[in-house]
Amino acid sequence: MPDQEGILAQLKQRFGPDGIVRQLTADGILTVWVPPEQVRAVLSSLRDDVSPPFRMLYDLTAVDERQRQVRPDQPPGDFTVVYRLLSLEGNADCRVKVALTGETPAIGTVTDLWPNAAWYECELWDMFGIRVEGHPHLRRLLMPPWWEGHPLRKEHPARATEMAPFRLPEERMALLQETLEFRPEDWGWPPPGPDQDDLYLNLGPHHPGTHGVLRVICRVCGETIRDAICDIGFHHRGAEKMGERQSWHTYIPYTDRVDYLGGAMNNLPYVLAVEHLAGIEVPERAQVIRILLAELFRIISHLVFMGTFAQDVGMMSPVFYMFTDRERALDIVENITGARMHPSWFRIGGVAQDLPKGWEQLLGDFIELLERRLNEYEQAVLRNRIFRARTVGVGALDVGTAIAWGATGPMLRSTGLAWDLRRQRPYGGYDQFEFDIPIGKQGDCYDRAVVHMEEMRQSLRILRQCLQNMPAGPYKSDHPLATPPRRAQTLRDIETLIHHFLSVSWGPVIPPGEAEGRVEGTKGLYSYYLVSDGGTMSYRTRIRAASFPHVQMLPMLCRGLMVADLIAILASLDFVLADVDR
Repeated sequence: MPDQEGILAQLKQRFGPDGIVRQLTADGILTVWVPPEQVRAVLSSLRDDVSPPFRMLYDLTAVDERQRQVRPDQPPGDFTVVYRLLSLEGNADCRVKVALTGETPAIGTVTDLWPNAAWYECELWDMFGIRVEGHPHLRRLLMPPWWEGHPLRKEHPARATEMAPFRLPEERMALLQETLEFRPEDWGWPPPGPDQDDLYLNLGPHHPGTHGVLRVICRVCGETIRDAICDIGFHHRGAEKMGERQSWHTYIPYTDRVDYLGGAMNNLPYVLAVEHLAGIEVPERAQVIRILLAELFRIISHLVFMGTFAQDVGMMSPVFYMFTDRERALDIVENITGARMHPSWFRIGGVAQDLPKGWEQLLGDFIELLERRLNEYEQAVLRNRIFRARTVGVGALDVGTAIAWGATGPMLRSTGLAWDLRRQRPYGGYDQFEFDIPIGKQGDCYDRAVVHMEEMRQSLRILRQCLQNMPAGPYKSDHPLATPPRRAQTLRDIETLIHHFLSVSWGPVIPPGEAEGRVEGTKGLYSYYLVSDGGTMSYRTRIRAASFPHVQMLPMLCRGLMVADLIAILASLDFVLADVDR
């Protein structure tokens, strides 16, 4: 583990003991409070001066503190802005928190320190009403421009029953349509006219190359892209807001729908965060079952990626073969969990049920089949000269740029950096498994495909180890916050029966605190940052999804390239719009 005391000492030496105040958290991440006037200097120092340096802005969010009851050893404030930093060199984490007061507080931008802060800071304004001074283009990001209020504030309603019935008269619809009209001058682009050679090309929001409801507005000269703007939010469903109105258990099915190709993989960071808060130890068998399902869903997601990538650059057959193999994998998921894409099968403290009889045969047959299939796919797709011509050297990315933009997962590893959370910071039992970390060379579209292909082979390798070394024992913890009392105990006395009833109906009461659960997901690093106020629901639920920073990189990756290259780059990002918009 990194030397947190050493990092803290460096900060206090530079900013004084009163300028840096440490907060202890359930996840053990170094968390410090800094005054608003010093936050930029502290962040700059963490990026450039501290050893190890924190080169990546991993996440940036806020907490509405106005209704929170339990805040020990924290400075007073109406809102807290939380900067989440990651040091890949030192394998270290840091959380910097700033307390703000007032109805519409303000904080300075850090887009000149980290370019990926642009969307995160827009989200601060959009969701919380926190103004970011100096931001190059502060605007609504996930909500439409005509939206009233800021949804992640506590006073904003969370359910349709708390609002008036929705009505949209024709006159109002016309006004709203005007607010959605694209105006080039708002972005510093010249308006269209007879003296203007550039054309403004609208790609989406409904386009087969965007893999969902994404709008890309391109400024092109001929077929060359001069610049591009991504318009997101069409798929926003308020997943974080719903996390603050559901009980700890009943929110698990909502997590499946974030990266909807990742299935049970989405459950894992959430339950890990709750287990950190509650101090729950997960049995070894449950850990291995979780890894089995997670790696199976990694393969399922990667098969969709490879098939649609090949289709986007003009190959028709691979997508049908790969989707057929995906169906075979989903058959295994269905036999184990009873569902397919969204099993919602992980539980706080373990999994919903034990493995069924015959799972070994199903999994073993699939491993043997896919090992052969991947060799065929490599020959048909990766060695195809047309595929290579469309992808080699296109959308290239170096390690430093990838880190500055918050790239993780295959996107980061394609640049040549062998950084995988399962290896650097093993969680949930991954330290018991042997696997390699595939990397690329130049971080282009082709390397991203190569890394995905090899990751499927490594997942098969992990699945084979699950098959050969599945431990015996319980599939769920017997911790009282994870499992209600047994039926025999409930019949013994009324107090135990009441405890069982409350555990099932209201769910567990999680101790106050905050914690993050993080995993190496199908598309990069995923995490849930949870704040508990000592109740049956999360006070703050923050989802850090991998697709969000990756899609933000699109304009930077496609400038100077052709329109056809934009489709190849989009396909290579391996994003899901529900993952971007949440």
